[in-house]
Amino acid sequence: MDRHDVIVLGAGLAGLRAATRLATSGLDVVILEAEDAVGGRQRTDAVDGFLLDRGFQVLNPAYPAVRRWVDVDALGLRSFPIGVRVRREHGLVELAHPTRHPSRLRATLASGLLDPRELAALAAWAAPPIAAPRHTIHAARDGDDARLAEEWDRLGVDGPLRREVLEPFLAGVLAEGTGATSDAFVRLLVRMFALGRPGLPAGGIQALPEQLAASAQDAGAEVRLGHRAEGIAIDSDAARVDVVGGDPVHADAVIVAVGPEHVASLADVRAPATRGLQTWWLDAPASPTRSRMLHLDGTRSGPVLHAAVVSGTAPTYAPRGRFLVEATCLLGSATEADVRAQLRLVWGAEVETWRLLRRDDVRHALPAQAPPLRTTTRARVGERTYVAGDHRDTASIQGALASGDRVARRVLADLDA
Repeated sequence: MDRHDVIVLGAGLAGLRAATRLATSGLDVVILEAEDAVGGRQRTDAVDGFLLDRGFQVLNPAYPAVRRWVDVDALGLRSFPIGVRVRREHGLVELAHPTRHPSRLRATLASGLLDPRELAALAAWAAPPIAAPRHTIHAARDGDDARLAEEWDRLGVDGPLRREVLEPFLAGVLAEGTGATSDAFVRLLVRMFALGRPGLPAGGIQALPEQLAASAQDAGAEVRLGHRAEGIAIDSDAARVDVVGGDPVHADAVIVAVGPEHVASLADVRAPATRGLQTWWLDAPASPTRSRMLHLDGTRSGPVLHAAVVSGTAPTYAPRGRFLVEATCLLGSATEADVRAQLRLVWGAEVETWRLLRRDDVRHALPAQAPPLRTTTRARVGERTYVAGDHRDTASIQGALASGDRVARRVLADLDA
């Protein structure tokens, strides 16, 4: 009989972190992954010499879980500038972090986006989580949370910075454009943006889970690719995982760490609500800009939330002499003609000659994070059965890693290991 201490279903970030923690503690751990590679939502494909992540994704090294469990230096992270360029009615303007990019302060002040009253309201909104993040979390748990849009309205955040910068930028981060996300969650995200400098691993976003998988294997965990679980049964002395086209696998405990769209089919939990994004990847013969910043369309003339010359920041993403452009929209909101028309407006470039490499429809880009903010969910959901994932903590790389570690600690306690 194929028997282990713990079976982990899913080789995404949460599953890999859980497996590493358990194997490091001396348990016999096997990871069953349905796909042909590790990564879950963090996957990268080589297409005609380009590296295309499955949807535009960045890694923020300021996340506590990333600092603790990821060797960021080994990933060769290529960081974006801390700022954005914004297309306004009269042309492109620039906003840059004043202490990270002091040479751009004059351009920032001249942008016309910095209304003093709105800045004061934003400062009052952002200061508490930056100074005391735990207070923000505890306040949300106590019911002091609301929809982001409601909180901005209450505080008077209603000027050009909100309409032309924050709303389109955060729509691309949260995968929703109505401000329905938890205000406390967004404040904590803004704290991470303020402290960190997000970027791209030189080998693509999949380099992150590949590093975590190597750590899990070094600790003794086994990774089996192409093993799709179709059900979990609880026998008298073990949990049994039935595998499509294969023999069942038995263990004292099973951690379900699959994507949010699959979790309800394997564990007795409600399917979490998710939000989707769409990313268009284009091959440009010349760069439309010398700036490495994310570009936003403050005029809101089309579906594109943000665009960037990705290879300007991470040259490894494109062959020599070519340029990789991303344009991200809400899922189902754009046509190719819409995207090209808006990119032409933003950059003033002739985009008709740019070759479309791929369109990624990421239907379950991230779990919805409605108020009130919930930072943890029970680890054990049934006899010998546990669930991990960012949909059980916070919708982020931080949430996935923290969830995997938290659930592993609960398994260790239950097994008295």
